Amino acid sequence: MKVYMMTDLEGVAGVVSFLSQTYPEGRYYDAAKQLLTEEINAAIEGLLKADVDDVLVVDGHGPGAVCFEQLHPAAKLLHGRPLAPIRSWDPIVREYDVCMMIGQHAMAGAAKGNLNHTQDSRAIDSIKLNGKPIGEIAQVALYQGAMGIPLIFLSGDQAACKEAESLVPGITTVCVKTGLGRNSAISVSAAQSRALIREGAELAINHHRDSPVVPLVWPGPFVIEKRFFQTDAADQCGALPDAQRLDDQTVRFESDDVQDIIYR
Repeated sequence: MKVYMMTDLEGVAGVVSFLSQTYPEGRYYDAAKQLLTEEINAAIEGLLKADVDDVLVVDGHGPGAVCFEQLHPAAKLLHGRPLAPIRSWDPIVREYDVCMMIGQHAMAGAAKGNLNHTQDSRAIDSIKLNGKPIGEIAQVALYQGAMGIPLIFLSGDQAACKEAESLVPGITTVCVKTGLGRNSAISVSAAQSRALIREGAELAINHHRDSPVVPLVWPGPFVIEKRFFQTDAADQCGALPDAQRLDDQTVRFESDDVQDIIYR
């Protein structure tokens, strides 16, 4: 069994603030990175107990948030900024059997989603795919689903877990904090979050072996609409050759291939 692990920072227990924890200039950013790395390591420990023999971790937080020196020795890390274009990863990712997400947050607009946003918390107001609001969970699940890879596990805040469960029947989720608002949450302890993730990752593999989770696939063609907070960001996106400007803040793209459009 080979596991592809996407990571993010905003869904980690103890990480509750954009300004002080998830932005690189924040005073507690380095400490937040360590919290994420320990949750990743806990997941890897659970995977090893379930006889997983290959784990590829993707440093998925915008500016990067995995502490390489502290990463579990059984893992490989896909990292660097800027990351190579995502389509260039495809030949590598296709070698993996399942996908997991660690430290995930809910989509932009989730009222009780701690640190909720989609892609860029400072630029993007919302993203819709074929008229349906989506977040980063759907982006990952659909992109990997197009390659036949199911999303079988997610850890994050309660809103993210509910979002994942509504998208992917049979997914295993682990809630490590409950949002009270966008910048406030009740987190379990760091030790408890790691114990829950360790157990959940092992359980997810065993559940998938017994009752396989189906890759997430939606029928095309696809239309994606990105609404920005400010017009200058929409100007930049709208200048792309295949972009359609819907209004001052919204840009649309169309494609028959979900992988070509999901991260536009």
